[in-house]
Amino acid sequence: MMRRRSLINIFSRSYSAVVRDSAELTKIIKSELKHEQNTLPYYLIKNELGSVGNFTLEWDKSESKDVVLRRKNEFGEEIAVSALLGPPIAEEEEEIHKKGLFPNTGLMKVCIKKPGLSSILQFDCGCIGKCEGGSEFSIQNAYYLPSSSSLGDSVYRGPLFSTLDPRLQDALKDYLRARGIVEDFTDFLLHHLHKREYVHYMEWLQKLDSSVRA
Repeated sequence: MMRRRSLINIFSRSYSAVVRDSAELTKIIKSELKHEQNTLPYYLIKNELGSVGNFTLEWDKSESKDVVLRRKNEFGEEIAVSALLGPPIAEEEEEIHKKGLFPNTGLMKVCIKKPGLSSILQFDCGCIGKCEGGSEFSIQNAYYLPSSSSLGDSVYRGPLFSTLDPRLQDALKDYLRARGIVEDFTDFLLHHLHKREYVHYMEWLQKLDSSVRA
């Protein structure tokens, strides 16, 4: 992950002071490409991890940062989850590898709509891998929105989740668990989002290598 960030940083600014000629640039790119091809990240060794449960992976386009999953239960309740890779966890790279953790968090926006109503319950959540294996999620914010048109930043969204009664916080987390936001689901999301990021990075490297050699 650190090698990846270092290479990307070269292209986030003028790299004339960093790379003197195209031959040196080609050498750097080929070295990184070879390293990535020969060293699959430890957290992606398993082909699949976790399960989407009753959700359907509806949106997973390479041009988008997020993925979208949906489900509709037998009572007509609709649940949509938008998820993307979050910031790196607060651990040294060596410790992350030693503990077998995913290097980044996952961010989820969970929206729940009841049949016949225009109102939406929205939960902003984070998920993270655990040292003993598996994953866990936390709720960062919970909102009641009168309608899907009430998504602007100017709409009052209620008190901070952390200020709510702890019993209510626990009840809302159980509410999400009952709707499929469980460990198996967040295991899948973390694995899928990291794998997705790795695939996109490899594609970027290969295109970069081709353009430099052209």
